Amino acid sequence: MANMELGPELLRRVRGVQLDEETGAALYAFMAKREKNPENRRVLSQMSTDEAKHAAVWESYTGEKIRPRGITMLRMKLITVLMGFTFMVKLMQKTERFSSAEYESLREELPEAASVLEDELHHERELYDMLDEERLHYVGAMVLGLNDALVELTGAIAGVTFALANSRLVAMTGIITGVSATLSMMASNYLAQRAEGSPDALKSSAYTGAAYIITVALLVLPYLLFPEKMYVPAFAVMIAIVLLIILFFNYYISVAKEEPFFRRFLEMAAISLSVAVISFIIAILAKRILGISV
Repeated sequence: MANMELGPELLRRVRGVQLDEETGAALYAFMAKREKNPENRRVLSQMSTDEAKHAAVWESYTGEKIRPRGITMLRMKLITVLMGFTFMVKLMQKTERFSSAEYESLREELPEAASVLEDELHHERELYDMLDEERLHYVGAMVLGLNDALVELTGAIAGVTFALANSRLVAMTGIITGVSATLSMMASNYLAQRAEGSPDALKSSAYTGAAYIITVALLVLPYLLFPEKMYVPAFAVMIAIVLLIILFFNYYISVAKEEPFFRRFLEMAAISLSVAVISFIIAILAKRILGISV
């Protein structure tokens, strides 16, 4: 069908979905080239081929080639590299769900194209379920490291912040506590995995340790950046970082593992902040009872 047979508004919408399909085809091809697992590479290549077929259907209506936008592709490739291909695939899937109303309206006006796409999207759902990314096998280990670091370090830093009243001393205490706790957590996780007969105990403990030490570094950072006497602003920034870490990680899990976001976010935030408040109260009481002035 030539593009002159479509009205201006319909042509604009068809171009939009064609662009989405072209972007998906290019991104899946990029993922396939980077993937080392043969089965995942095959699945991603098939997804790229399917997206290209979708784009060809829409191209038959618009009568023109549409290439993905460079900035959009760069952003999506960066997310893929940093967050993993499963996260990006599921994120694109969620985007497609949000545009279902657009497909419904196009089905009424372009029934031939819609019927082809319906078959392809059903096949695509099956391909999504076949994806198997290593890092998602260790989400439990990462959750363990992240949760423990947030709860333990948030409480410890909150306590020493108002006990020491010096951002540099707090940073030093946080670093020492954090590194020691990271090594302890890695060892505990390794021994627990070995006791359960897991063949990947070392890798699991590495994921736990990585999540823990990254969290430690982010929580201590404000105390290294602010002057010694500005420990209160440093503490406020640390709490903001805690909430951002919880927000980011739970969003990642909600997309990659298709789990509910809001409940998990509130649960983790409530636990971390409650521990911080309790530690703050204990620090103030300890200073007054012991008569210590730093």
